[in-house]
Amino acid sequence: MYQEVKKFLSSAVVAACSLTHLSAQSMQASTYCNPLNIDYTYAIYNANEGISYRSGADPAVVKFRNEYYMFVTRSLGYWHSTDLNNWTFIQPEKWYFQGSNAPAAHNYKDSVLYVAGDPSGSMSVLYTDNPKKGDWKAVPAILNNLQDPALFIDDDGKGYLYWGSSNTFPIKAKTVDKDLRFRPSDKTYELFNLDEAKHGWERFGENHSDTSLEGYMEGPWMTKHNNKYYLQYAAPGTEFNVYGDGAYISDSPLGPFKYMPNNPFSYKPGGFMNGAGHGSTVIGPQNTYWHFASMALSMNMNWERRLCMFPTFFDKDGLMYSNTSFGDYPHYAPATHGKQGQFTGWMLLSYKKPVTSSSAQGANTAQNTTDESVKTFWLAGRNDDTQWLQIDLQKPAKVYAIQVNYHDYKSDLYGKIMELRHQYLIEGSEDGKSWHVLVDRSNNYKDVPNDYVELTTPGTFRFIRYKNIHVPTPNLAISGIRVFGKGEGKAPAAVKEFSVNRKKDRRDAMISWRKEPGAQGYNILWGIAPDKLYNSWMVYDKNSLELKSLTVDQPYYFSIEAFNENGISTRTRPVKVE
Repeated sequence: MYQEVKKFLSSAVVAACSLTHLSAQSMQASTYCNPLNIDYTYAIYNANEGISYRSGADPAVVKFRNEYYMFVTRSLGYWHSTDLNNWTFIQPEKWYFQGSNAPAAHNYKDSVLYVAGDPSGSMSVLYTDNPKKGDWKAVPAILNNLQDPALFIDDDGKGYLYWGSSNTFPIKAKTVDKDLRFRPSDKTYELFNLDEAKHGWERFGENHSDTSLEGYMEGPWMTKHNNKYYLQYAAPGTEFNVYGDGAYISDSPLGPFKYMPNNPFSYKPGGFMNGAGHGSTVIGPQNTYWHFASMALSMNMNWERRLCMFPTFFDKDGLMYSNTSFGDYPHYAPATHGKQGQFTGWMLLSYKKPVTSSSAQGANTAQNTTDESVKTFWLAGRNDDTQWLQIDLQKPAKVYAIQVNYHDYKSDLYGKIMELRHQYLIEGSEDGKSWHVLVDRSNNYKDVPNDYVELTTPGTFRFIRYKNIHVPTPNLAISGIRVFGKGEGKAPAAVKEFSVNRKKDRRDAMISWRKEPGAQGYNILWGIAPDKLYNSWMVYDKNSLELKSLTVDQPYYFSIEAFNENGISTRTRPVKVE
């Protein structure tokens, strides 16, 4: 492998720079776009196989002294933010070598607690009152055979440890005695397990279609709200588009727990990047809830992932839900007063629009950057500052934001390398002749693999041009250049001939509709009541969807809306399906 040890050790040389290593999003940005734009760590646990890829998964986000810390699987450090939108990587003074696999964290008595462990399940509790410095100390207790832990300390000071990552065993819990340094109780409480015969979304595979294996239940996280306990869990597998989070509710930290009928509450199976599972829920700015989760890229390796966040709510009946509709389009950031979490209304202007480029290798053409699939990519013929890519939006449109998603193709990088940077220009033109700089990253010294830029001054353009200057990888590869804004035409009309046929296997339903002229795609929405259409699935071009995520004994309501670069149609009246 290409100087693996040298690249890994280089992180130590520049550790002093870690506290100033900011994400590329403007500190003044009022919006964000999934996947989150942080400097994801290159995995080292497939280095011997020569497989190089970035990954960020299983985020544990905690609030501490009105700021936020995000711990991510095996990232050789963690991230800090003051607003949940702009994140700074911290390489701590003392740290478990890689960091925990599926970490746990909690704020307790003016310290941040962190459960560090390895895939074997051997874990210990670390703590610090200065996470920005990272002078972590360990308590003597060792916790064994507890994969995917979650630590929760209630308002009365009693502590609980939850864990589970299995396609056989349930989510389990122990009480922990803090006075004896977090020693767990001898007694183990078995709380709940998957019930795939009833809950369609817990079934394994892409689109819940693999019947050869049982789904996995993993990644517990506890949230207390209005004296109710919401124990969250992920299913059915991190590498799938249908990876999501559900919850059970109880009046006690140890149950009995009742299945939440609107599960999964965090679910994003369609769109550019899929998945919304194994995460954490935190109270953000202005006392609003946010759910952080994992998204699947799964190209170089199944465990190649990114992070996402969604606004999260509790309705009048105490049901927890996240808004994942248009979940990888721009939304207002957590600190944007009065709008936090709301959809901006900026539509995707670049979908399947014609693309030309300076060069390309094989089937990895520039057209792949506008197909809304994170699994396809443009691979330039060379990696230098002569490479460019141009999108023809075909009609003038007002451009508000642009997202550039880089892809790791034979990157040969491993570990946390602090000096990585992406440098480029993006220009806009009305006629293809006169160009205006929209994004200037020519002097950028930050690592921005999923760079999202909200334009300071929106403008009307037909052509968008990316000009490469520098990428840190051996190859220039981009999976998506996504242009967001408002077209000058009409939104589609309301969808007609919408029907839902629930199958004999009541976990499944076949949904169909008539294609609407001028529509790019559709959002299918469903839920347990007309005012609880909390789940959605975005599809492009098609006019049918096989949905396999329903609960057997639960009636549902369904609706649909069409969209294009100009806007969104009115939703159809919810249809009840017994």
